Amino acid sequence: MRAYGFTQIGGPDQEAFLDVPVPEPGQDELRVRVRAAGVNPGDWRLREGGYGTAGQAVLGREVAGTVTAVGEGVTGFAIGDEVFGGCPGMVGGWAEEAIVTASFAAHRPSSVAPEVAAALPVAAGTAWDALEGLALPAGATLLVNGAGGGVGIPVLQLAREQGLRVIGTAGPAKHEIVRRYGGIPVAYGDGVLDRIRAIAPDGVDAVFDLVGGVALQTVAELVTDKKRLRSVADKPLVRELGGTDVTRDRSTRVLTELIRLVAAGKLDPLVTEVRPLDDARAALALVEAGHTLGKVVLRVSG
Repeated sequence: MRAYGFTQIGGPDQEAFLDVPVPEPGQDELRVRVRAAGVNPGDWRLREGGYGTAGQAVLGREVAGTVTAVGEGVTGFAIGDEVFGGCPGMVGGWAEEAIVTASFAAHRPSSVAPEVAAALPVAAGTAWDALEGLALPAGATLLVNGAGGGVGIPVLQLAREQGLRVIGTAGPAKHEIVRRYGGIPVAYGDGVLDRIRAIAPDGVDAVFDLVGGVALQTVAELVTDKKRLRSVADKPLVRELGGTDVTRDRSTRVLTELIRLVAAGKLDPLVTEVRPLDDARAALALVEAGHTLGKVVLRVSG
């Protein structure tokens, strides 16, 4: 089957369309005919060897599609079901058919487009897991450091649903989006602490960081209990500061809740780019450049 990935670890020059076998599902696995697949920073990091990969691999960590085969012992799913979920291993989702982890899959209602469902497992799933781990009470103040991207936008909405007050750092071009989804926008750069303290004089109850580096180190002093620091952008630094990275749940339970919120109009992953699989190289380049607003999705089949 036709797929898109890379031939060896390296830069964009290693990306290529591949001819690979149709995968067979094993335990806790489904095979799906892919309708849509999400594009994430983890895809280019995988290509660069950031997850210990070596050799050829198919890109894509999240998909929506139609079940074409069910692995041994899997219950709750049948051939023909419309589903979405996360892809395991090296047989990714930028392909005509893909393997999806059954315990990290859910049914897609017809009211939610495949392109929207495919944007949920990685970014919105990370947002859900971060908030669940923080377990903040209603009325608490959360700072989202880097609130205008694929994870930041759903965390704004999910935090609003939980009754949290949310401050979101972002570039000026993304302030309208931060405001639209329930956050109080604050500009990055020199003076950011003063701008945040003007809104929250006593600091914040938690920080969810999506930037890392100096930006994380700067805002960390705003939270007294460093155990309420979370980062998916700089795991070594957040641990050094006394916080943690996000523990991912990756379960059907989480995806079912996310799709319920989407269907109810309470969560929008903000899919801003939908491109055909033929444009996979350009789609990944957009995400790798780091200037996308919301999510980029590939349409693989009708």
